[in-house]
Amino acid sequence: MSRIGKQPIKIPSGVDIQIEGTSLRVKGPKGELTHQIPDSLELIREDGMLYVKRKSDDRFARSQHGLQRTLIANMVQGVSQGFEKILEVVGVGYRAQMEGSTLVLQAGYSHPVRVKPNPGITIMVEQDQATRATLIKVQGIDKQRVGQQAADIRAVRPPDAYKGKGLRYRGEVIRLKPGKQQAGKGKK
Repeated sequence: MSRIGKQPIKIPSGVDIQIEGTSLRVKGPKGELTHQIPDSLELIREDGMLYVKRKSDDRFARSQHGLQRTLIANMVQGVSQGFEKILEVVGVGYRAQMEGSTLVLQAGYSHPVRVKPNPGITIMVEQDQATRATLIKVQGIDKQRVGQQAADIRAVRPPDAYKGKGLRYRGEVIRLKPGKQQAGKGKK
């Protein structure tokens, strides 16, 4: 039995779940998401909890059990609370600003890079007062889309391995390589 798959999903107040055959619709205060569930699984709703059960014990059903439970739990969390990824802009001359809904990045190239948000995603630029760093906040109700949009923004200028300049996730630790002079010391 899947350790993750057998855990119940708590349905918070304000979230409406509709099950129609293999189709699942989750509606909440932040929006609405739909999902198709494999035929080898079934959903059971009991007193404020949602359970994902396997119809059979074949290999495909076992492989999908924990995955589908996690996807449904992410949908419930997304429509009730939403998801957010935060990126930091690190480097002299590196800037981020909004022009309407488009993110404009000055990331060391000869031209500004424009990033349009995907449908259902909002991007905001803020200044962190404590560290004086520029923050890019990516928000939405679909965890996969939020993560993909943040990865696309980070790919514009990933952190440099020598100085650490670039776009990085908040809390990401960059292991810096020693430069030429440091690497050659001690060998004569």
